[in-house]
Amino acid sequence: MAVEKSRRDFIGMAFGAVSAVGGVMALGAMKASWDPLPSVMAAGFTTVDLSSMKDGEFRTEVWRGKPIFILKKDAKMKKNEARDVIIGNENYTVVIGLCTHLGCIPAYLEDTAIFRCACHGGEFDASGIQTFGPPPKPLVIPPFKIDGTKLVLGESGPEYKKLIGKV
Repeated sequence: MAVEKSRRDFIGMAFGAVSAVGGVMALGAMKASWDPLPSVMAAGFTTVDLSSMKDGEFRTEVWRGKPIFILKKDAKMKKNEARDVIIGNENYTVVIGLCTHLGCIPAYLEDTAIFRCACHGGEFDASGIQTFGPPPKPLVIPPFKIDGTKLVLGESGPEYKKLIGKV
């Protein structure tokens, strides 16, 4: 009888060990399926080097599938302390390039320094503030952090928090 009991004990312990290992493996697989993919993590931040931009130059970058308009303001363009990103002594406009009316992508007109949406004629000045047409609010400023002469899109730095009033 003692032999039967020890066999049952062994089978019970083996079943318990296999169940525990299987449970740990299942939890590990569930955690891996909940984590964001590496491609999604990489798309979360975009670094843009602004040191090569000339005065009045306009550039479009892509961040999280959205166009980001970056405009280095020249001496003729009106400075806007409430919306300009200041790096060193230079003023930049950094906005998400989607019209706040219907989400169209406005075109930058270099000769007049305005952003114009072709769909309904909405216009934004060089700082991204609506000046004409149906857009209800200015172009949105994306979260950013300044790292020397580089702009890191997707990370809320102190400059961004100061700009949007969350200091």
